[in-house]
Amino acid sequence: MAIDSVADARKETLRADEAWQLLEKAGEIVIAKGKKVLHLEPKKDGKEAVLAEALGRSGTLRAPTLRLGSRYLVGWSEPLYAEYFPADNDE
Repeated sequence: MAIDSVADARKETLRADEAWQLLEKAGEIVIAKGKKVLHLEPKKDGKEAVLAEALGRSGTLRAPTLRLGSRYLVGWSEPLYAEYFPADNDE
């Protein structure tokens, strides 16, 4: 898998309007919050619902955020990342 771009969330924060500009075009947004994983669709769920889950306490887009095609993974969850990036068991 090739990485197209990388941004440091501490230096390049995205507040609500900027985060929505990024996320509104997604087909699906998968948000990890603790042990909870939410699946949202911007067109169906709307801006307020998406941003309520995707923004952290500081009011900026939760990190890490990864784009996989038309899907975004927002926040950290080891089981979630294992689902999308299975370990290579050929070692």
